[in-house]
Amino acid sequence: MAERYAGSLFELALEAKSVEKVGTALDAVEDLISSSADLKRLIESPVFSADDQFRAIDAIAKKAGIEDLVANFLRVVARNRRLFALPSMIAAFRRIAAAHRGEVAAEVTSAHELTAEQTRELKASLKDVAGKDVAIKLTVDPAILGGLIVKIGSRQIDTSLRTKLNSLKLALKEVG
Repeated sequence: MAERYAGSLFELALEAKSVEKVGTALDAVEDLISSSADLKRLIESPVFSADDQFRAIDAIAKKAGIEDLVANFLRVVARNRRLFALPSMIAAFRRIAAAHRGEVAAEVTSAHELTAEQTRELKASLKDVAGKDVAIKLTVDPAILGGLIVKIGSRQIDTSLRTKLNSLKLALKEVG
């Protein structure tokens, strides 16, 4: 379902020659969702009616100044009671847009913000692995302590310090 909605949005964005603009607006929507527990509850909870969700999303889109095509998309998703799948739709849109550009999308989680040089080196390394240019969506999560978690398609490479420490902890439990 998320792929269908994202595909439709991508086609509309392509027609309007605003794929990058729509991608940026979707990033803003994703940031709003992750930074607001109330908005997250609104999109995930089946308790709210379609009308309540529609009115809330409409007000949020207007107040946040979200691009018209994305705002209309959000209204349709709310009207159809599919807001719970919005994060999946955003991820699917990114994959479709990256494939259209001849790239592969990678989600990277780091313990701290990467410098421009580190990002360049990471893109080059991932390009060698994937065989294509890589579009990186970087998330900072201090809880991983160090290292990176990289997701490309269905593959995940976890070099985080947290995972290594957990593995060591399990190994020590087995020995002792």
